Formats: sequence, C-alpha cells, structure tokens
Amino acid sequence: MDSTKKTLYTADATAVGGRSGHVRSATGIIDLDMSVPEGLGGKKGATNPEELFAAGYSSCFQQALLVIAQRAGDRLDPGTEVKCSVTLFQEGEGYGLSAVLDVDLKAFDRDKTIQMVREAHKICPYSVGTRGNMEVELKVQGETVPVQAKENAGVAEGK
Repeated sequence: MDSTKKTLYTADATAVGGRSGHVRSATGIIDLDMSVPEGLGGKKGATNPEELFAAGYSSCFQQALLVIAQRAGDRLDPGTEVKCSVTLFQEGEGYGLSAVLDVDLKAFDRDKTIQMVREAHKICPYSVGTRGNMEVELKVQGETVPVQAKENAGVAEGK
C-alpha cells in the first residue's frame, strides 16, 4: 500500500436476488427493491444498478467541482447541476457501462466551466475509478467538452 494512501470511508451494501432482488446498505439508508430497467421488461417502482451508479457519480462529481472551486477561491452557485446518464450495453457475450456527465455551473462562463470540469474529472473518485475501464463523456450545458485521451484513459495521475 502506498504510504500516502489513507482510507477515509468504507460503504457496505448487500444485494440478494440480483437485478430482480433487493439491495440494502449496512446503515439501512438504502433499502430498495431492484429490477431490470422497466424498458427492458422490469417492474415499475424499483431501481437498478445503473440508476444507483448515475446517482452516485453525479453527486461525487459535484463534490469534486466544489473542491476545485474552493481551491481556486471560488464558490459554486447553489443551483449548480451535474446530470449523469449511465448506459448499459452488450458487446459480444459481455456487458459494459458508459457514462455522460453534463454540468451546468450557472455562475461561470463556458471556458471557466470547462476548465473546472476537466479538473474535477482528474480528482473525482468515480472518474478515477472508471478511468481506462469505461467511456466517460463530459458535457457543459449539453455541449461535449473535448477530452484528451490521457484525461480519460489509463490510471489516475501519480500512480
């Protein structure tokens, strides 16, 4: 283990029954029925792994934006939004995920927003954890942010 690596938090959850089962976090805050997405024949009123992933990624990415803003001496508008779309796809016999993050910082111009989004993508734990493993597209108010290959592939900086 790298001597600079420090565990900050560990979350625990248990699933029973796969996509047609139930998931519960150790804290009990998450206690949800699971289903195949409704559009794929699943039941209404249940969530799915992709929806949970999208919720987690959007929240985590927004926190990374808050950190980037704070480091620069800025504050984010309270109405700032990060929307995350997670797509489940099949490729041959396997399945995969891709994500699109669409950011609206409200109070900053486009160039500043793009810079902040790129910086957040470097430090967000979801971005770091998925880097090189799944395609992640960054957008600002619906417009794609060009991402250099090195920003979206390989291991996290410093590893």
